[in-house]
Amino acid sequence: MEADKPVQSTDTIPTGEDVLDPEEEEKRAAVAARVANRLPELRLVLLGWRWPGKSLTGNTILGHEEFRLERAAEFCVKRETEVEGRRVTVVDTPGWFSAQDTPPVYQKEMLRGASMCLPGPHAFLLVIPVGMFTDVDRARIEEHVGLFGERVWRQTIVVFTWAEVLRTISIERHIRREGKELQWVLEKCKRRYYVINNYIFGEHPQLLKLMEKVEKMVAEEGGFYNPEEAVEEKKTTVDQNQNTALVGRELGARPKQNSAVGLAKAMEVDPSHNSVDALTD
Repeated sequence: MEADKPVQSTDTIPTGEDVLDPEEEEKRAAVAARVANRLPELRLVLLGWRWPGKSLTGNTILGHEEFRLERAAEFCVKRETEVEGRRVTVVDTPGWFSAQDTPPVYQKEMLRGASMCLPGPHAFLLVIPVGMFTDVDRARIEEHVGLFGERVWRQTIVVFTWAEVLRTISIERHIRREGKELQWVLEKCKRRYYVINNYIFGEHPQLLKLMEKVEKMVAEEGGFYNPEEAVEEKKTTVDQNQNTALVGRELGARPKQNSAVGLAKAMEVDPSHNSVDALTD
């Protein structure tokens, strides 16, 4: 009688070649995440000051000059391009001034930018040139980004431009050196930031990495910015403030002196602000 032969196991003993290197596993996971997060189209809105950087960043994304740099833009402009087979929509908005108040008509036009890429932008790119960042700069950002409601920060990525002036200094060191004002902005958008080289146009790796960063943010935040929801949010906030003020009056609170005058001045458009064609965007 023939002796029973040992049963051979189908399990193989892993060899060194079968075990993935941790770095290789990380790379494969990153590729899988990019594939999972990929969107069929991207809708972007540019925000920032009225100087070279914001519109130039839009041109960098588009791959050619579409947004005019020689004068300050007074209206939103929408342009489209195609990156790796998907449509990318970019809306450039009127920039704000460094020291002057932004006229209400410009603020209204900025808000319109979010409605020019319906159902809503995937990301707001807040363009900040590398350089001295002050409490005034932070206040200007808080004022103008705040026009879109608090939720806008969940869809905002800071894009640093002109980083070549840092030379050998890393962007991380620059952020630490600038202090609490810039830190506040980055904390508001969950420290999402990107450094872009405005001298390189077209489908360069930097553009693809920026797109991936936007897609990752959309996946984490669960969607895009909805202008209609933002309007309802602001309306609710206004109603709550009005109710609070009404309660105050019923309790005998005295209104502030010259409040009507202050409101009139806030809504007044300075004629000097209309002659900004000499400024760059």
